[in-house]
Amino acid sequence: MKCNYKIVLAYDGSRYDGWQKQGNTDNTIQGKLEAVIGRMLGEAVEVCGSGRTDAGVHALAQTANFHGETSMTEGEIKDYLNRYLPEDIGILSVEKISPRFHSRLSACEKTYLYQIETGKKANVFERKYVYCLGKTLDLERMRRGAALLLGERDFKSFCSNKRMKKSTIRNLISISIEEKGSKVLIRYRGNGFLYNMVRILTGTLIEIGLGDRKAEDVIRILEKKDRAAAGPTAPAQGLFLEKVEYKGKDS
Repeated sequence: MKCNYKIVLAYDGSRYDGWQKQGNTDNTIQGKLEAVIGRMLGEAVEVCGSGRTDAGVHALAQTANFHGETSMTEGEIKDYLNRYLPEDIGILSVEKISPRFHSRLSACEKTYLYQIETGKKANVFERKYVYCLGKTLDLERMRRGAALLLGERDFKSFCSNKRMKKSTIRNLISISIEEKGSKVLIRYRGNGFLYNMVRILTGTLIEIGLGDRKAEDVIRILEKKDRAAAGPTAPAQGLFLEKVEYKGKDS
């Protein structure tokens, strides 16, 4: 009998072409997972992720699920995957879950972390995981701008997908901006995010922090519903999917 398995994993996205399996490359997180799990089960399998992180984006705790039949325990599955997956993909947990659970459709909240280095040079061992801006940011200005982005709004201006046919309304629950040494850490918590949304929000807040925009400009940007009105898309390497949350039976 096939069971539904929920897995939580971390990965360094530096050398991958994103999460989603693509026809022109096998160098994706989903592709690597499906290949190893398929060998384990002896049949083709589909692994569904909670979100499609872009090329170069990392995950501290991505959630995924797959259906399969095996006599292996959850612990044995975890050990098998960690043995045969590349070293930059790690399985944190494996558990059987309700057949109705779907890592993307059942998710109620996600948290993303973006790291900015304001010093002239990033720490050698952190350089692949921060955006080395090399400039001082006015965090209070950024916080004022961030406060105006909160709530249920149409974030079309913060989406890179020009052919987006589905709703671009999302609920941005919180944005925290803190200083840690020479780094600025921005955390976004919401019920869902559009294509490149976090990176565009970050690019816009950086412009505010540099004094190139006013905090109040975000109101006009939201009203425009035009990608050209917002700031640049911040580089991928500073972005991490930090947490995915579920409620009730889907937790």
